[in-house]
Amino acid sequence: MLVDQFNFDLPEDRIALRPMRPRDAARMLIVSPNNQFLDKQVSDLPFMLRPGDALVINNTKVIHARLKGERFRNGVKAAIEATLIEKLNEQSWIALIKPAKKLQVGDIVKFYSDRISIEAKVENKEDGGQVTLIFDHTSNDLDKIIELIGAPPLPPYIAGKRPADKQDELDYQTYFASKPGAIAAPTAGLHFTKELINKLLQSDIKIFSITLHVGAGTFVPVKVEDTKDHIMQREFAYIDKETANQLNRVKNDGGRIVAVGTTALRVLESASNENGYISSYSDFTDIFITPGYKFKFTDLLLTNFHLPKSTLFMLVSAFSGLSTMHLAYSYAIKNKYRFYSYGDACLLTREQI
Repeated sequence: MLVDQFNFDLPEDRIALRPMRPRDAARMLIVSPNNQFLDKQVSDLPFMLRPGDALVINNTKVIHARLKGERFRNGVKAAIEATLIEKLNEQSWIALIKPAKKLQVGDIVKFYSDRISIEAKVENKEDGGQVTLIFDHTSNDLDKIIELIGAPPLPPYIAGKRPADKQDELDYQTYFASKPGAIAAPTAGLHFTKELINKLLQSDIKIFSITLHVGAGTFVPVKVEDTKDHIMQREFAYIDKETANQLNRVKNDGGRIVAVGTTALRVLESASNENGYISSYSDFTDIFITPGYKFKFTDLLLTNFHLPKSTLFMLVSAFSGLSTMHLAYSYAIKNKYRFYSYGDACLLTREQI
């Protein structure tokens, strides 16, 4: 499909720069396949679901992947910024560098904070600012140092409008975050509070945890003209055997599977088979979902409002229908819903094909 089919006009003032407080006070647009829209709040979610349904959340935790540093070459320094995007082993990371032109293979980079610093060597460099860094620490020491010297990498559409601050340390992490490894938050999960979780459980709605370490693949801009030419970068996903078995039982008992976010949905679909069941999964996934994809396991999707021409808007268009999503987004813009990571949510029903 042509990428331009996923474009729409979004006023700048619709981009949320801070989340709602409390988190579950965010608005939630109910989108039905018959193009009927209902305005609710995320706190109403227990009333929008049925007893026996199952929410599937992503428990990944955002790491301090944004590092400031200096390149040293022949006694000359140059300031750079790195965003770590994939851990290769105990000592090496793939990173996106700005400005990439300042780095060459063999360069030494020192990353630092007010209290501590660490060095890395540029092992490899590819087009688009992607490099492989080998650090001079290993294993847990390196992870701890990265947390000390780095900062959460706020999305560019927020970071370009205001600097990150201490409040973002709390705001840009979900209630469920427990497995370090993401460079961006699974933003649908940002809406959940302890109070909302208790209400869901009291309504006999089950909650299950899976993992997708959100990487650059989720957010890399689509620069091709046709979706068939876009290549998704891989991200690590995990479902344990017991969780898979329990989710299959929910299905067998007539409950619906509600993915909390596109990342949770991508894990479920990566782990499912053509018979509509899932198995345990521990591997990378580069699944790229566009209209025409046959969903095998997910019934409902709670998600935020996404960027024009993004892989995320393509996914929700595959889930609920391209025309439905264009109408829903037009409705949301007209009715002043807040977009992107700190914005409002929508609850989508899968289009029946």
